[in-house]
Amino acid sequence: MGTIITGLLIPFAGTAAGAACVFFLRNELKVSVQKALSGFAAGVMVAASIWSLIVPAIEQSSDMGQLAFLPAFIGFWLGILFLLVLDHVIPHLHVSEDKAEGPRSSLTRTAMLVLAVTLHNIPEGMAVGVVYAGLASGSASITAGGALALALGIAIQNFPEGAIISMPLYAEGKSKPKSFVLGMLSGAVEPIFGGLTVLLAGLIVPAMPYLLSFAAGAMLYVVVEELVPEMSEGEHSHLGVVAFAIGFSLMMALDVALG
Repeated sequence: MGTIITGLLIPFAGTAAGAACVFFLRNELKVSVQKALSGFAAGVMVAASIWSLIVPAIEQSSDMGQLAFLPAFIGFWLGILFLLVLDHVIPHLHVSEDKAEGPRSSLTRTAMLVLAVTLHNIPEGMAVGVVYAGLASGSASITAGGALALALGIAIQNFPEGAIISMPLYAEGKSKPKSFVLGMLSGAVEPIFGGLTVLLAGLIVPAMPYLLSFAAGAMLYVVVEELVPEMSEGEHSHLGVVAFAIGFSLMMALDVALG
């Protein structure tokens, strides 16, 4: 149980460490840095979706023969639709934008900024929770090393997310401690969703292929909808693409080496 709790908290620690940058950096992150961080996070999430979620989902359905792809296909689309619905029903604002998404709301800019990052973290928390639920149930296709690789990969990409939320809040006039707390709290949803998933492990095991691919679909929605545009906006640069490749290869190496 201690291993599972530690695994669930690792991604949250990544967000907290990134939010703590507000205490050490004087100015708001440069656009080029934000593009690189978004690209890196996108690379990590794509690699994690493939190696840690979709591939195991297909492997667990191998007894279905030529239809082994079907649970992963269905779960993937459910994940896409889940984030699509959240995007439309929850008011949120991305750091690089001035116009909020979702329904009209009287929420402050700060609250909607935090909600935007929280939306990112929901599928990530679910992904880590599903993998550790599989580990707790004794699933043969999920190892402790593979679960740790996913948790570390999410934590690595959470670091820039924490910084991207806390630094603009400080630049807008919030105190450093408040900016740090708000940035850190944006990642609190991850251990919450992950913990709930593990607690329901007994019910989750039969649906594991669907849930693994569900988390993958939700994560890839975030990548295509938000991270890719963020790493490509403004003056043309290959920085985001290079950072994407670094994040992808690092996550792939972690999954293979530890899995």
